[in-house]
Amino acid sequence: VHAFLAMMLVSFLVAFATGMPIGDIISTLIAGMGGTLGSVAILVALGSMLGRMIELSGGAASLANRFTQLLGPTRVPMALTAAALVLAIPVFFDVGFIILVPIVYGFCKAAGVNPIKFGLPVAGIMLAAHVVVPPHPGIVGGAAIVKGDIGWITIIGLAICIPLAALAQVVAGWLNRKGYPMLPTTAEQFAAFGTSQESTDSKARIAPGVGTIMALILIPLALIMAGTTGATLLPKGDSLRNVLGFIGSPIFALMVAVGLAMFLLGRNQGWNRERTNAIMESALPPAATVILVTGAGGVFAKVLTASGIGAALSQSLTATHLPLILLAFIIALALRAAQGSATVAIITTCGLLADAMAGGGYSPLQVALLTVAIGFGSLGLSHVNDSGFWIVTRYLGLSVGDGLRTWTVLTTVLGLAGFALTALLWVLVA
Repeated sequence: VHAFLAMMLVSFLVAFATGMPIGDIISTLIAGMGGTLGSVAILVALGSMLGRMIELSGGAASLANRFTQLLGPTRVPMALTAAALVLAIPVFFDVGFIILVPIVYGFCKAAGVNPIKFGLPVAGIMLAAHVVVPPHPGIVGGAAIVKGDIGWITIIGLAICIPLAALAQVVAGWLNRKGYPMLPTTAEQFAAFGTSQESTDSKARIAPGVGTIMALILIPLALIMAGTTGATLLPKGDSLRNVLGFIGSPIFALMVAVGLAMFLLGRNQGWNRERTNAIMESALPPAATVILVTGAGGVFAKVLTASGIGAALSQSLTATHLPLILLAFIIALALRAAQGSATVAIITTCGLLADAMAGGGYSPLQVALLTVAIGFGSLGLSHVNDSGFWIVTRYLGLSVGDGLRTWTVLTTVLGLAGFALTALLWVLVA
């Protein structure tokens, strides 16, 4: 069943099963959808537009080639992984990985190695960024439910993903110590790669410089971090804090990035206004499904709260005497394994734990750490019920069994390591 329909159906069933007054059910569902999408829809739409313009301009190839030049030909896997981490900030996981596949194929053909050698760590770090770094829908939707600070979540998520990129290299190298046979269809695709004639349009196109792409990604991050810093260091009511809070709001920061992309990438590619608008509009249909699923998660979270299940679960969790951060990770990991979607796992876990987090007297930094822990819980145990599993295994030529031995292991190790670093930060700030 489609995730949106499943979440809505379960919300109705839970409302009926818990005895919620029938006159309150529809209004509760609407409130849950509206409360969640108030910020999420805008962020996901803007992020999709930015990612689409970077995708079609050839920015991914610029990043990968520049990182390879900086690190040298002997460190191609490291360079591709570093480029993937940067590209994964504004671009959804599946789209970003598909964009990078031709680049991975090209480097692998030049090196005479199997695509899994370079592609596995690239996919691993892109998924890690997808689950903990805004503006991706799961972490943004989860933050909206638990009222987490997007700035702190961004800082923490990025800080932890940097060492995870190095770990992805190490783990992928260990998993690749033996060879894996390529699926016949992938082997044909890989063998034919680079032999076809490129179109005149792609030859004529000049990819934007790496500085332009880095600026489009880093400027909104810098604005968001400035807002978070101001809110942390300056007193309430301070005029500078208010200004920093405005320019550091994720919506404003992404608006700035999209505006810059329209000008810089559009001018570089020779796009007129109609072409630029068409490109941005093409980003919205795929984003619509993500937005609806995220909103349905907010509906479910609202029903859990209004029905009293959230409060009951909060009391039960307190009785276990386990740290809330550990429970958050375990619940998200279990939901991820059970139904496959990282976004649904994050939003559902945040809905289940919203009351416990709200009533625990946690600081904004602690709430952000709890949210990031939930994100890393949704990273692990990617297997056959996850669409990302099929994207990675098919493009890298892995059978289902080999995918479970490599991709599933890598995502689980990265999820556990990300949680361990998050828990360490939790101990330091507690």
